[in-house]
Amino acid sequence: MRVIQETFVQARYENSDEFHEVKSVRDSLFAFLNRPESLSAISLANTPGTSSAEIQATFLEHARSLGFRSEAKGLFADYATSGLRPDYFKPLGDTGILIEVERGKTTINNMDFLDLWKCHVCPVADYLFLMVPQALVQNSTMRPRNEYATVVKRMGTFFVDGNYTNERALTVFGY
Repeated sequence: MRVIQETFVQARYENSDEFHEVKSVRDSLFAFLNRPESLSAISLANTPGTSSAEIQATFLEHARSLGFRSEAKGLFADYATSGLRPDYFKPLGDTGILIEVERGKTTINNMDFLDLWKCHVCPVADYLFLMVPQALVQNSTMRPRNEYATVVKRMGTFFVDGNYTNERALTVFGY
């Protein structure tokens, strides 16, 4: 199964140089995720009982080569919320990109909304790459949940004119 993606962008940023740079990073990550060896590693990591850390490990070296740093600390120092940090962060001029990787609790515990909120309150990131399973299977008796489609539908509402947050763009990757 190939990795898929859907990108949402606020209209005023669609043609900006900043967003073109974000698209370049997105496209590189997307191409890496769809290499045969990456797809194989993701398939092995995306099994019942595994964590998002195992998914992260499949692309960590490539993310680092793109300028992301793992679990950047200090991005939320101005907030009383302790322990708040992204999975990965890449500075980009006056802004940046967060990567958040979810697996088992994507919509069950509304982790997709938490990730959107994290980007919303992050003073140095206006772009979010959210990685979620296309179909979530928690155990052998569970019917697959279509997490990717659910997340795309939920997140798309924040990119309708009048519903904007301060996220300039969001890409949902379905692995």
